[in-house]
Amino acid sequence: MYETVITLKDIQEARERITPYIRRTPLLDQTAMNDEVGCRIYLKPEMLQYVGAFKLRGALNKILSLSEEERQRGIITSSSGNHAQACAFAGQLLHCPVVVVIPEDAPQIKIDNARAMGAEVVLWERTYDARWAKIAELVKEHNYVIVHPYEDPMVMAGQGTLALEALEDLPDMDTILVPIGGGGLISGVATAIKESNPKVRVIGVQAAASAAYYESRKEGKCVGVEPLATVADGLSCRRASEINFSVIEKYVDEIVTVEEEDIVKAVRVVANRAKLVAEPSACVGIAALLAGKVNVRPDEKVVSVLSAGNWNIEDIGRIYVGEKGRSVT
Repeated sequence: MYETVITLKDIQEARERITPYIRRTPLLDQTAMNDEVGCRIYLKPEMLQYVGAFKLRGALNKILSLSEEERQRGIITSSSGNHAQACAFAGQLLHCPVVVVIPEDAPQIKIDNARAMGAEVVLWERTYDARWAKIAELVKEHNYVIVHPYEDPMVMAGQGTLALEALEDLPDMDTILVPIGGGGLISGVATAIKESNPKVRVIGVQAAASAAYYESRKEGKCVGVEPLATVADGLSCRRASEINFSVIEKYVDEIVTVEEEDIVKAVRVVANRAKLVAEPSACVGIAALLAGKVNVRPDEKVVSVLSAGNWNIEDIGRIYVGEKGRSVT
C-alpha cells in the first residue's frame, strides 16, 4: 500500500501551474433540485471546462511538468474519450505531439474532438489490457511519454484543483459526491478535501455495472470485476488501481453504486432543473441522491461533481425523451 501519493501542497502547486490555461468553473446553488434530492445541492459543472470535462486539469498539470525535450518527443495516452480530448487540447496549446488510443466504441464526439485538436487517434478494442499493450508497442517504437489518465500523481493533483475551488466557494460544505471510474478524480478531490477540512464527508459513486472500487472496498484489497454494459461509459473500470485505491482507502468515507435507471433519471433531472447538458458518467452523484443511496439531511450542503458533458447528442436526446441511450461495456 502506498503511504503518500499526493499531498495538499501538490494540489496547490498544480493550481498555480494550470490556472493560466483553464476555466474556473462555478459552484451552482441549485435550489430547484433541493426537494428532489433531499438536501441543499450544489453542482460543480465541469462540462463548462475547456474540452467539456475535468480531465483538462490533470492533463495540463502533467504536461506542463515535462521538460521541453520530453514534450517534443510527444505524449501518448489511452482513454474512453475525455482524457484523450484533454491531452489533445493541452498538446495543441503547448505545441506537443499527442497520440491517443481510444476504444473503437467510444462516443463519436470524443473521437472527433480529439482529432480536431490535432491528436493522432488510434482506435482500438475497449479492454484496458489490449489498449495498454498497444501503447507499450508505440512507446517502444517512438519513445513517447505516457500520460496515464488516473494513476499518475501529477494527473491526480491536477484533478484535485476543482475541490480547492469548491472549498473556496462553499467553505461550510458538508459532503461532496464524486464519480469514480479509474480513480484519479476522487484521489485528487479526496486529498484536497480531507487535508483542508477533514470534517467534510467524501463519497465516491460508481455505476453498479462497473464497480471495481466498490467491490475492492468490500474485500479490503484491489479486485477486478467483469463490467456489464452501462450508459456511464466514462466510468468503466475492470480493476481497481493499487495507487488510487490506497488514496481512496485513506480519505474516502463511503462508496455507493447506482443502477442504470437511476443514472438515466439523473441526466434528465440535471437537464430539467439545472439546464445543464451532462453526460451520464457525470450524473452518478445526483443518481445516488435520487435513489436514496446517500443519507443526507434537508439542511446538509452537498456538492455533486458533474465531471463532463461529452456524449453523442443523439444519445443524450434519447435519454431526454425517455429512452435509455447507448450503453457500452
